[in-house]
Amino acid sequence: MDAVNELVKEKPVVIFSKSSCCMSHSIKSLICGFGANPTVYELDRIPNGEQIERTLVQQGCQPSVPAVFIGQKLIGGEKQVMSLHVQSQLIPLLINAGGIWI
Repeated sequence: MDAVNELVKEKPVVIFSKSSCCMSHSIKSLICGFGANPTVYELDRIPNGEQIERTLVQQGCQPSVPAVFIGQKLIGGEKQVMSLHVQSQLIPLLINAGGIWI
């Protein structure tokens, strides 16, 4: 877990993704569409990606990507992010974390 914690530390929005995952692409597009500039880690393109993926699964991410952290807190995958968006709770989370400014 330390590897994941280090990667999300002091960053308002972090997305763990895979370059071939269409849901990851959709979530990145959604969050960027609000003006956020998330830090994105493509697990299939970084040296310790498999280790990070195992850690995300241990933290409850099923499937492992996309995994979205806002304000250093695990929000979850596409279902959780879309649910927050539909409930009009995603933008306030991004604002509170300093991911977007309005």
